[in-house]
Amino acid sequence: MSESKYKGILESLLFAAGDEGLSLKQICDTMAITKEKAIHLIDQLQTEYENDSNRGITLIALAETYQLATKREFADYLKKLVEAPGPSSLSQAGLETLAIIAYKQPITRVEIEEIRGVKTERPLQTLLSRGLIQEMGRAEGTGRAILYGTTKEFLDYFGLSELDELPELSLQTDEDAEDEAELFFSSFKEETE
Repeated sequence: MSESKYKGILESLLFAAGDEGLSLKQICDTMAITKEKAIHLIDQLQTEYENDSNRGITLIALAETYQLATKREFADYLKKLVEAPGPSSLSQAGLETLAIIAYKQPITRVEIEEIRGVKTERPLQTLLSRGLIQEMGRAEGTGRAILYGTTKEFLDYFGLSELDELPELSLQTDEDAEDEAELFFSSFKEETE
């Protein structure tokens, strides 16, 4: 089979996988090729996308998966397409809750409420429904409370490969930590408004 045929197969698999993307193992298993061959095809396809200014997509690696994504230079057009009337942004409570979970995970609802000082049931439901957080199991002890953590979608949205890439929070004061978390999550609020 020709290399261009292999690239076509890879491209169709990545398209079909959508936002989920494909791991290197999935690519190798599905296409019945070696890891080296898969990496070579990924590099070739990525180079073709990047070198052709008329192409609207590119191939990216996020959270150890490969996926097709739109090129940044077309973002304004995409934003027009997906803009919908009505509020779709996260509330301040949602942003605060997401920041706490991102930095303290796995964490229970009660622990989040202790940090925020207010109830977090509604923000948790919103974050769960948007796929930014997930249940990570149960805490030990009485009641076995649900533990929450961030998802692959959270990493993808913020362009992170892993949680270690989150900006470090200074431990000087709670106010400083909140300022840094707010700075990091302000892009989320701007994107969804």
